[in-house]
Amino acid sequence: MQVSRRSFLKIGVAGACTLAAGGAIYRLVNPASSPHRFALDGPAQTVLDAVIPAMLGPALPQAAEARAMAVRAASQRVRDAVLGLPLTTQKEVQDLFGLLALGPARRLLAGVAGGWEQADPQQVAAFLSSWRTHSLQTLQVGYHALHDLIMGAWYADPSTWEAIGYPGPMKELLA
Repeated sequence: MQVSRRSFLKIGVAGACTLAAGGAIYRLVNPASSPHRFALDGPAQTVLDAVIPAMLGPALPQAAEARAMAVRAASQRVRDAVLGLPLTTQKEVQDLFGLLALGPARRLLAGVAGGWEQADPQQVAAFLSSWRTHSLQTLQVGYHALHDLIMGAWYADPSTWEAIGYPGPMKELLA
């Protein structure tokens, strides 16, 4: 399929308008204030609970109970990692989760029609893949933020090292 320059520009303008509208709606719902600490509230938690399994995939345990515990632990580590960032960055991450939790933005930007609770893992993986390679750099940055937070928090925990064969940091030898 060949896209004309005019069609490409129309799609770009439509995408920018969609992002602007989603941001405006989010700002109306959550008025801007001075940067505050990140809070993994209900909607943000729901987004994270849907994205973690899609992002980590086979690194998570297969047994349902162990998998749920691993997702909860990963979610807590992501929260802790975000809290270690500067306040302005915490606000940006909060805005990303808020935008993804907002119904119209979730449908238009992520392609998830129902709530995140009902999102199919393949649907979430497709959303992540589309953001990773999207022509809009803003969406690529959003993907990389989610990726780095989740992967960094997961593999920073020593309990996950054995599964990938990482023995841990080298021990210094005392002479």
